[in-house]
Amino acid sequence: MMKPADLLQPVLDIALEAGRRIMTVYGSADFGVTQKDDASPLTQADMAAHTHIVAALAALPIVYPVLSEEDAEISFATRRTWSHYWLVDPLDGTKEFIKRNGDFTVNIALIAAGVPVLGVVHAPALDLTYLAAEGAGAMRIRNSAREVIRTRPSPKVPAFVVSRSHKDATLEKFLAAAPPHEAVSRGSSLKFCQVAEGSADLYPRTGPTSEWDTAAGQCVAEQAGATVIRLPQMTRLAYNEKESLLNPLFAVIGDPSRDWKGLLSTVA
Repeated sequence: MMKPADLLQPVLDIALEAGRRIMTVYGSADFGVTQKDDASPLTQADMAAHTHIVAALAALPIVYPVLSEEDAEISFATRRTWSHYWLVDPLDGTKEFIKRNGDFTVNIALIAAGVPVLGVVHAPALDLTYLAAEGAGAMRIRNSAREVIRTRPSPKVPAFVVSRSHKDATLEKFLAAAPPHEAVSRGSSLKFCQVAEGSADLYPRTGPTSEWDTAAGQCVAEQAGATVIRLPQMTRLAYNEKESLLNPLFAVIGDPSRDWKGLLSTVA
């Protein structure tokens, strides 16, 4: 069996090509926006990226099942038999894409026994990519330069990164109870990556997410030194454990030595 690190470059190449296809739509006058059954938006870019990613993953030297946001009607009875599978969000942050603010990503993760062991988060409009795998650590590609990234020791006044498009009363209550901090809004899975690179210290997620929204970013964050815990259980966020593909509430902690448990226990 190939190691996750052996697949990192091929998956990066797949994500980059998906990003190019997304940007072709991004530069057009009509995104072809429709609504899915859950009333969330779907564009031509979502489907262009999905089609490419699924075909390209199937052409890799080792073939695993694929669970994509745009093809998620796979029963748990089938999914629970998978020891390894690809978990894909072809265009994370479709709302940000439609707003043309750049905060959208291609997310590709490899899940092994419920754990993300490879992750690529590519933001094509920002020319910014994060990638990680067990055995390879976490990296950022910016301005064509690749560099290793790590979380930072939590400063006296930490930076919290929060969702740009999904704010709620629980989050506002949490932020009001938190010690002095800086709050920064960001879209898509780039919030995980800000913690991973040390430009933020805590990402509390109180709104709904699905497993394809988080897996690639979680891998990047964990390989950079962060912990990703479900709330209020304070256990590691895991995948493919249940029928529903919705995540519980969770938090990404950049410096595990800082005790956020008291504050995070208020999130429920």
